[in-house]
Amino acid sequence: MPEKAAASGFVLEVPVDASAISADDLKSQALKVVVKPCDGELRSEIVKLRENGTGVARFSFTRSPGALQVLIGPERAEDAELAASQTITTSVSAAAWAGKRQLAVEPLRVSPYYWWWWLRWCREFTIRGRVVCPDGSPVPGAEVCAYDVDWWWWWWTKQEVGCAVTDINGSFDITFRWCCGFWPWWWWRYRIWEFQPELAQAIAPVLERDPRIRLGRAENVPGLDVFAPLLARAGVDTSRPLASVPAGQLEQIRTTLLDKLPQAPELAALRIWPWWPWWPWWDCTPDIIFRVTQNCHFPGAVIVDEGYADTRWDISDPLDVTLIANDLACCRPKPPCVEGDCIDISSVCSDEYLSIDSIAGNRGAASATPAGYAPGDRPFSESIAVLKANTFVGVDYYEIEVQDPVTLTWGPLPAGACEDFCRHWLQPVPIGPWPNGDVQFKWQVRSDGMNNHLVVESREHWEATVGLPPLAFWTISEQLVVPIDSTKFTDGTYTFHVVGWQDAGGGNVKNGHVLPVCGLEEPDEWVLTFDNRITNDPAALPCSPLLPGLVHLCTLEPTTELTSITIGGVAIPECGTTDLTGNLEIDFTAADPDGHLLEYDITVHWGSGHVQSLLGLAGATLTRNTGDGQGPTYAAALGQGFGAASPTWHGGTMTLTVPASEAFPEPCCYLIRLEAWKRHHVGYRFGSCGFNCEQDVYTNVSEFTVGVGVCEPPTVIGRVAAAESAVVAEAG
Repeated sequence: MPEKAAASGFVLEVPVDASAISADDLKSQALKVVVKPCDGELRSEIVKLRENGTGVARFSFTRSPGALQVLIGPERAEDAELAASQTITTSVSAAAWAGKRQLAVEPLRVSPYYWWWWLRWCREFTIRGRVVCPDGSPVPGAEVCAYDVDWWWWWWTKQEVGCAVTDINGSFDITFRWCCGFWPWWWWRYRIWEFQPELAQAIAPVLERDPRIRLGRAENVPGLDVFAPLLARAGVDTSRPLASVPAGQLEQIRTTLLDKLPQAPELAALRIWPWWPWWPWWDCTPDIIFRVTQNCHFPGAVIVDEGYADTRWDISDPLDVTLIANDLACCRPKPPCVEGDCIDISSVCSDEYLSIDSIAGNRGAASATPAGYAPGDRPFSESIAVLKANTFVGVDYYEIEVQDPVTLTWGPLPAGACEDFCRHWLQPVPIGPWPNGDVQFKWQVRSDGMNNHLVVESREHWEATVGLPPLAFWTISEQLVVPIDSTKFTDGTYTFHVVGWQDAGGGNVKNGHVLPVCGLEEPDEWVLTFDNRITNDPAALPCSPLLPGLVHLCTLEPTTELTSITIGGVAIPECGTTDLTGNLEIDFTAADPDGHLLEYDITVHWGSGHVQSLLGLAGATLTRNTGDGQGPTYAAALGQGFGAASPTWHGGTMTLTVPASEAFPEPCCYLIRLEAWKRHHVGYRFGSCGFNCEQDVYTNVSEFTVGVGVCEPPTVIGRVAAAESAVVAEAG
């Protein structure tokens, strides 16, 4: 048999001797032999061991294979994994084939150490879990990916170990193989590395404890160059790539660095090298973080994105997790308990953002005044979504009416105030991305036989007449009633209700009636206060973009202005310089014409990233000149006795006085920045069919620069210095 094989080519025999392993243990795993020629093309054979633990692997070649590396390991290891691992190996030289077509190497003897190491080397792990919204609702149809992570100094590496799609209950299962025992160079050569800003932020405060510490240039990938100044006298070639630095030498470098760096047990707790030893090639249990995406609000929306601080070290098998999604997630809705020819207005902005009973003047609210304001006396701006918490029965179409605050009569909203919208659905499928789509709901004019009405089809009527795909359910805006464009109203407080209609056929409606609160015989009305602003307002000049090059926004809501800046009683001109004698006085304006000023701050910025608030300095005093309170916050203004009263604070003109030496701690060029914020909730659309709000977005800013103590005081126009006078006299 060997002669026949040899006649057809070249044969390599690799005997295996595992006689040191007991007969029972031999049953726990099978072995694989891998040969690696110089051309790098790997070949493998499974070894069938006899009862005495011996066996042989044979490899055939059509031509002389030349030099070979032979490796042995567990069968479950992939060829490339085994070839990159620290395992039992032998070499075959090219000269060994001289005059031969068949060659047998010395037996590869398997010791108990390697046998038991191989049992841990490549193992299967299972991760079981759920993805839920903060209220516990499941997040279906999301792709969950698990990553093994590791980091070295301020670089980190992530390796995807497996992904799965959540089912209708938000559940998922990921099973993956994890191998260890690779050579150290593999970790640098085949893992993808990147700079991790959060790690750098953790390290930087420790380095600042010793101002003598200087680092070299950092690249996007790991390297010793960053430690060059610290290793200058240690004889270390910091230009070498880390893949060529032996693991033992890297440990010696770690010891050297620990002698020069501050002690930092907090960084050791975070396993940051060099405070923590780094031997990832012997880490046989993965360290896992998760990233979850969902194609709902928009394709690939990231709803969970864990960082290094979320790492689950040395995970158990199985690992059970619950992942909490952010507000970009689409949760599986809970069906309402209430049904009927009625309505329960429940929230604004989104399902979770603001409940209607948290807005003053509404049913169930703790306070009736100031009506229409959210907590913190905040009015609403731009697109405000209004949602319900019940299922319509007998309401095919509906319209929104607003009450005239003078006549108390009801009528349609201003043109354009009812915005078209959509709802989004997902359809569960066994495998792969879930089918999904949008359904448009547009406001349309329909007649009741006498008058026209602006109505929209109810979700419930659309479901009964058109319907979703089988098993599909709504994930976005299921209970949305109307997005109100508040910019179509003058600023003020408004009361709304809903009129329900039935389909009369032929594009008409019938049986119009104001929808009551479910379970009560009273109309379900809600109250909102609107306050919008105009940008690009010429009344706000000088400003940008009407005058390019300025940072001040073209709006009066809010208004900011640095009117006068003096030091020691001397006015500072634009781009002027001064010394540090006396007090800094800043006359400024921070105001909102609608009385919804939230707060303002005056900060100075200098040098390389230094900043401080002038209002908080020990020697600072703030004086109101005009207006209903100097603040600097709404809460402070309400108690100052100058007329600010819930829900209004207009602000005004103020003077800030502070010793110049406190305001400007060192000779430098300073930027003085005044910024003010307006109280409100601004509503907006996002993604596919989504609505939400943000708090206190409207702001404005004014800036001024001054050089303090950086040069001699400038010559005053109209005066001639003594030296200059002498020159003039001599010339005359």
